[in-house]
Amino acid sequence: MKKLSLDRILQSQGFGTRKGCRALIEDSEVTVGGEPVTKFKAEFDPEGLEFTVFDEPWIYRQHVYLVLNKPANYECSRKPSHHPGVHTLLPEQFTWREVQPVGRLDHDTTGLLLLSDDGDFIHAQSHPKHHQPKVYVATLAEAADNTLVAQLLAGVKLIDEPAPIAAQRAVLLDTNHIEIVIAEGKYHQVKRMLAAAGNHCAALTRSEIGGLKLAELDLAEGEWRYLDEHDLARLNGA
Repeated sequence: MKKLSLDRILQSQGFGTRKGCRALIEDSEVTVGGEPVTKFKAEFDPEGLEFTVFDEPWIYRQHVYLVLNKPANYECSRKPSHHPGVHTLLPEQFTWREVQPVGRLDHDTTGLLLLSDDGDFIHAQSHPKHHQPKVYVATLAEAADNTLVAQLLAGVKLIDEPAPIAAQRAVLLDTNHIEIVIAEGKYHQVKRMLAAAGNHCAALTRSEIGGLKLAELDLAEGEWRYLDEHDLARLNGA
């Protein structure tokens, strides 16, 4: 990879404007490989570059791929209207580099949320034509039996949809909890499907995307981490 000046590297990683990044460097707030650097024109190969800003360690990433265990009452929007945005749960640098949710979860829906600044990745994961399966666990407002499962698998009619929408899989976990797998990602899809089948969703969490399972990530609500190569492979079914 072509060498870049340190101010450009910091800017690409979300540490502010070029002017602001130059000030950080000149104020001795940045080290590279454990050594202080005060000249913003100093050039480095960014690939795998380890540096600190305000003594906090970072590694250069051309793109970031994140997973967040989203709590309730956070909005998946850069301009939230009624609740805090999920970006408030992340370091400020990710907002500067325009990291955004891959698809959206309603403010009251919890669980697995992907975020990235890689447009191709976002498109591949969120576009309906890719049929990326997503697993949800819904808490039902009314007790149910396998009649509900049969309805969801056969397909239910949603307002403004030309044809019935069916779950890829539906399993009743107990009388008030059901696991549903969908691939379309339509607006409020799980909630609308349950309502169309004669029940209502009291709470909803997303537990899996592709082969990536929230239960295996060891993330408490509100916690996040980078997706590693193994995570990305599982996400794509490898």
